[in-house]
Amino acid sequence: MRSKPGQQVADSAPAMRVLIAEDETLIRLDLVETLIELGMDVVGSVGNGQLAVDAAREMRPDVVLMDISMPVRDGISAARELITHEVAPVVLLSAFSQVDLVESAAAAGTFGYLVKPFTGVEVRAAIVLAHARWQQFIELNAELERLRTRNHSTVVVDRAKIVLQQSGMSEDEAFKFLRKAAMDNRLTIAEAAVKIVGNDDKSVI
Repeated sequence: MRSKPGQQVADSAPAMRVLIAEDETLIRLDLVETLIELGMDVVGSVGNGQLAVDAAREMRPDVVLMDISMPVRDGISAARELITHEVAPVVLLSAFSQVDLVESAAAAGTFGYLVKPFTGVEVRAAIVLAHARWQQFIELNAELERLRTRNHSTVVVDRAKIVLQQSGMSEDEAFKFLRKAAMDNRLTIAEAAVKIVGNDDKSVI
Protein backbone atom coordinates (compact mmCIF):
# COMPACT_ATOMS: atom_id res chain seq x y z
CA MET A 1 0.00 0.00 0.00
CA ARG A 2 3.07 2.23 0.04
CA SER A 3 3.22 4.97 -2.57
CA LYS A 4 5.93 4.97 -5.23
CA PRO A 5 8.17 7.85 -6.28
CA GLY A 6 6.24 10.38 -8.31
CA GLN A 7 2.98 9.74 -6.49
CA GLN A 8 3.42 12.62 -4.10
CA VAL A 9 1.01 15.51 -4.36
CA ALA A 10 2.53 18.68 -5.76
CA ASP A 11 3.86 21.01 -3.09
CA SER A 12 1.65 23.82 -4.37
CA ALA A 13 -1.58 21.85 -3.81
CA PRO A 14 -3.33 22.36 -0.46
CA ALA A 15 -2.90 19.37 1.84
CA MET A 16 -6.03 17.24 2.08
CA ARG A 17 -7.04 16.74 5.72
CA VAL A 18 -7.86 13.07 6.31
CA LEU A 19 -9.15 11.15 9.34
CA ILE A 20 -8.38 7.42 9.43
CA ALA A 21 -10.63 4.90 11.20
CA GLU A 22 -9.21 1.38 11.17
CA ASP A 23 -9.17 -1.13 14.05
CA GLU A 24 -6.14 -3.12 12.81
CA THR A 25 -3.11 -1.26 14.12
CA LEU A 26 -0.65 -2.25 11.39
CA ILE A 27 -3.03 -1.28 8.59
CA ARG A 28 -3.83 2.00 10.38
CA LEU A 29 -0.13 2.87 10.73
CA ASP A 30 0.53 1.91 7.11
CA LEU A 31 -2.34 4.15 5.99
CA VAL A 32 -0.98 7.05 8.01
CA GLU A 33 2.47 6.62 6.45
CA THR A 34 1.02 6.28 2.94
CA LEU A 35 -1.09 9.42 3.21
CA ILE A 36 1.79 11.45 4.63
CA GLU A 37 3.98 10.29 1.71
CA LEU A 38 1.21 11.45 -0.61
CA GLY A 39 1.39 14.93 0.89
CA MET A 40 -1.83 14.67 2.88
CA ASP A 41 -2.46 15.87 6.41
CA VAL A 42 -3.57 13.02 8.68
CA VAL A 43 -5.56 14.88 11.35
CA GLY A 44 -6.24 11.75 13.39
CA SER A 45 -6.35 7.96 13.43
CA VAL A 46 -8.81 5.98 15.54
CA GLY A 47 -9.73 2.34 16.11
CA ASN A 48 -13.53 2.19 16.16
CA GLY A 49 -16.58 3.67 14.49
CA GLN A 50 -17.80 5.76 17.40
CA LEU A 51 -14.41 7.36 17.90
CA ALA A 52 -14.44 8.13 14.17
CA VAL A 53 -17.76 9.97 14.48
CA ASP A 54 -16.60 11.90 17.55
CA ALA A 55 -13.24 12.83 15.98
CA ALA A 56 -14.83 13.86 12.67
CA ARG A 57 -17.34 16.12 14.43
CA GLU A 58 -14.49 17.80 16.30
CA MET A 59 -11.86 18.00 13.54
CA ARG A 60 -14.05 18.41 10.42
CA PRO A 61 -11.64 16.61 8.06
CA ASP A 62 -11.90 16.87 4.28
CA VAL A 63 -12.36 13.10 4.02
CA VAL A 64 -12.75 10.16 6.41
CA LEU A 65 -11.17 6.82 5.46
CA MET A 66 -13.09 4.21 7.44
CA ASP A 67 -13.00 0.44 7.69
CA ILE A 68 -16.40 -1.26 7.50
CA SER A 69 -15.81 -3.87 10.22
CA MET A 70 -14.85 -2.22 13.50
CA PRO A 71 -15.63 -2.66 17.20
CA VAL A 72 -18.14 -0.50 19.11
CA ARG A 73 -19.72 0.78 15.91
CA ASP A 74 -19.47 -0.42 12.32
CA GLY A 75 -18.24 1.81 9.54
CA ILE A 76 -21.50 1.92 7.60
CA SER A 77 -23.63 3.27 10.46
CA ALA A 78 -20.88 5.73 11.39
CA ALA A 79 -20.63 6.87 7.77
CA ARG A 80 -24.39 7.34 7.54
CA GLU A 81 -24.36 9.67 10.57
CA LEU A 82 -21.43 11.75 9.30
CA ILE A 83 -22.94 12.17 5.85
CA THR A 84 -26.52 12.80 7.02
CA HIS A 85 -25.31 15.61 9.27
CA GLU A 86 -22.95 16.95 6.58
CA VAL A 87 -19.85 16.46 8.74
CA ALA A 88 -17.54 14.89 6.14
CA PRO A 89 -17.49 12.51 3.17
CA VAL A 90 -16.58 8.91 3.92
CA VAL A 91 -14.59 6.42 1.84
CA LEU A 92 -15.14 2.92 3.18
CA LEU A 93 -12.40 0.30 3.33
CA SER A 94 -13.08 -3.43 3.30
CA ALA A 95 -11.40 -6.77 2.73
CA PHE A 96 -14.61 -7.91 1.01
CA SER A 97 -16.38 -6.89 -2.18
CA GLN A 98 -19.71 -8.71 -1.78
CA VAL A 99 -22.61 -7.03 -3.52
CA ASP A 100 -24.62 -6.68 -0.29
CA LEU A 101 -21.80 -4.78 1.42
CA VAL A 102 -21.34 -2.44 -1.54
CA GLU A 103 -25.10 -1.86 -1.69
CA SER A 104 -25.20 -1.09 2.05
CA ALA A 105 -22.33 1.36 1.60
CA ALA A 106 -24.17 3.03 -1.28
CA ALA A 107 -27.40 3.22 0.73
CA ALA A 108 -25.48 5.00 3.51
CA GLY A 109 -24.43 7.65 0.98
CA THR A 110 -20.71 6.91 1.12
CA PHE A 111 -18.42 8.60 -1.38
CA GLY A 112 -16.13 5.68 -2.15
CA TYR A 113 -15.40 2.01 -1.52
CA LEU A 114 -11.91 0.51 -1.58
CA VAL A 115 -11.19 -3.21 -1.38
CA LYS A 116 -8.01 -4.23 0.46
CA PRO A 117 -5.23 -4.42 -0.52
CA PHE A 118 -5.08 -1.14 -2.41
CA THR A 119 -2.24 1.04 -3.65
CA GLY A 120 -1.34 4.58 -2.73
CA VAL A 121 -2.50 5.71 -6.17
CA GLU A 122 -5.91 4.13 -5.59
CA VAL A 123 -6.40 5.61 -2.13
CA ARG A 124 -5.31 9.06 -3.30
CA ALA A 125 -7.72 8.94 -6.25
CA ALA A 126 -10.57 7.86 -3.95
CA ILE A 127 -9.86 10.70 -1.50
CA VAL A 128 -9.59 13.39 -4.18
CA LEU A 129 -12.77 12.19 -5.90
CA ALA A 130 -14.69 11.94 -2.60
CA HIS A 131 -13.68 15.49 -1.66
CA ALA A 132 -14.74 16.89 -5.05
CA ARG A 133 -18.09 15.09 -4.94
CA TRP A 134 -18.62 16.28 -1.37
CA GLN A 135 -18.24 19.91 -2.43
CA GLN A 136 -20.89 19.34 -5.10
CA PHE A 137 -23.10 17.59 -2.54
CA ILE A 138 -22.87 20.49 -0.07
CA GLU A 139 -23.50 23.09 -2.77
CA LEU A 140 -26.54 21.16 -4.03
CA ASN A 141 -27.97 20.87 -0.52
CA ALA A 142 -27.44 24.60 0.06
CA GLU A 143 -29.20 25.41 -3.21
CA LEU A 144 -32.11 23.12 -2.32
CA GLU A 145 -32.41 24.86 1.05
CA ARG A 146 -32.41 28.27 -0.64
CA LEU A 147 -35.16 27.11 -2.99
CA ARG A 148 -37.13 25.67 -0.07
CA THR A 149 -36.84 28.96 1.83
CA ARG A 150 -37.74 30.99 -1.24
CA ASN A 151 -40.81 28.85 -1.93
CA HIS A 152 -41.89 29.08 1.70
CA SER A 153 -41.42 32.86 1.63
CA THR A 154 -43.55 33.15 -1.50
CA VAL A 155 -46.34 31.13 0.10
CA VAL A 156 -46.29 33.24 3.29
CA VAL A 157 -46.30 36.54 1.36
CA ASP A 158 -49.24 35.35 -0.76
CA ARG A 159 -51.15 34.34 2.38
CA ALA A 160 -50.46 37.74 3.98
CA LYS A 161 -51.68 39.52 0.84
CA ILE A 162 -54.92 37.51 0.98
CA VAL A 163 -55.42 38.47 4.63
CA LEU A 164 -54.89 42.14 3.78
CA GLN A 165 -57.18 41.97 0.75
CA GLN A 166 -59.88 40.44 2.93
CA SER A 167 -59.69 43.60 5.05
CA GLY A 168 -60.47 45.74 1.99
CA MET A 169 -57.12 46.39 0.33
CA SER A 170 -56.36 45.83 -3.34
CA GLU A 171 -53.50 43.45 -4.23
CA ASP A 172 -51.24 46.41 -5.00
CA GLU A 173 -52.16 48.13 -1.71
CA ALA A 174 -51.54 44.90 0.19
CA PHE A 175 -48.04 44.57 -1.28
CA LYS A 176 -47.23 48.22 -0.52
CA PHE A 177 -48.44 47.68 3.05
CA LEU A 178 -46.16 44.66 3.40
CA ARG A 179 -43.21 46.55 1.97
CA LYS A 180 -43.75 49.50 4.33
CA ALA A 181 -44.17 47.19 7.34
CA ALA A 182 -40.91 45.47 6.42
CA MET A 183 -39.03 48.76 6.01
CA ASP A 184 -40.44 50.30 9.20
CA ASN A 185 -39.51 47.26 11.28
CA ARG A 186 -36.27 46.40 9.46
CA LEU A 187 -37.60 43.02 8.38
CA THR A 188 -37.68 41.13 5.13
CA ILE A 189 -41.04 41.13 3.36
CA ALA A 190 -41.39 37.44 4.25
CA GLU A 191 -40.79 38.19 7.95
CA ALA A 192 -43.36 40.98 7.86
CA ALA A 193 -45.78 38.60 6.15
CA VAL A 194 -45.32 36.01 8.91
CA LYS A 195 -46.34 38.60 11.50
CA ILE A 196 -49.48 39.43 9.52
CA VAL A 197 -50.47 35.83 8.87
CA GLY A 198 -50.10 35.13 12.57
CA ASN A 199 -52.49 37.98 13.49
CA ASP A 200 -56.28 38.18 13.43
CA ASP A 201 -57.49 39.83 10.21
CA LYS A 202 -59.07 42.76 12.06
CA SER A 203 -55.88 43.60 13.95
CA VAL A 204 -53.66 43.79 10.88
CA ILE A 205 -54.35 47.44 10.07
